[in-house]
Amino acid sequence: MIKVLLVDDHELVRSGIEALLNTVDGIHVVGVCECGEKALQLITHDPPDVVLMDVNMPGMGGFEACRRILQNFPNVKIIGLSVHNGGPIPQQLLKLGVEGFVSKASPVSEMVSAIRSVMAGKRYLCQDVASNLVFESIESEDASPFFQLSQREAEVAQMILRGKGIQEIAEALELSDKTVNTYRYRLYAKLKIKNDVELTRLAVKHNYFETF
Repeated sequence: MIKVLLVDDHELVRSGIEALLNTVDGIHVVGVCECGEKALQLITHDPPDVVLMDVNMPGMGGFEACRRILQNFPNVKIIGLSVHNGGPIPQQLLKLGVEGFVSKASPVSEMVSAIRSVMAGKRYLCQDVASNLVFESIESEDASPFFQLSQREAEVAQMILRGKGIQEIAEALELSDKTVNTYRYRLYAKLKIKNDVELTRLAVKHNYFETF
């Protein structure tokens, strides 16, 4: 039996995916929660085989939760979840070490395939995400400048765009204010911008808000 932990901040999504997966032979949802902090508590108490992790959540967020799980529980497989199937997020999660990525618009059969694939030691991308990654690499000249950000820079950028202050970001990511500012100015340099206002304008221009 494959034990699955589902992490998503929307109750309807959690209950829907949980109900569907629990009808599948060989898969059992052993826990559900709404944030990365709670997920880490549950994994520490009783590690599942697979974590289905929403990318965009309040608090530390999906990226940081994935990073800590990968560092502290190397035997736990992670599949990223998002309502979006394009943009830099899937690529950044894969670089982080996440084993799979599935759009929430995918049928349950694809989610099941993802779970079984990562348990077999393979990486898995749902069809739409895989296709988008191919096309985005072909059209690299027009690619979003946000693709060049590191995972940590992307996390900081997303939290800034969600209106979080430096201290809030530092607390959520367990970093010092100075370190957060270092990432902030690194991403400014890469994006060729000078402040948060310009970051917001650039995010709107490249539809970056729609990717997280």
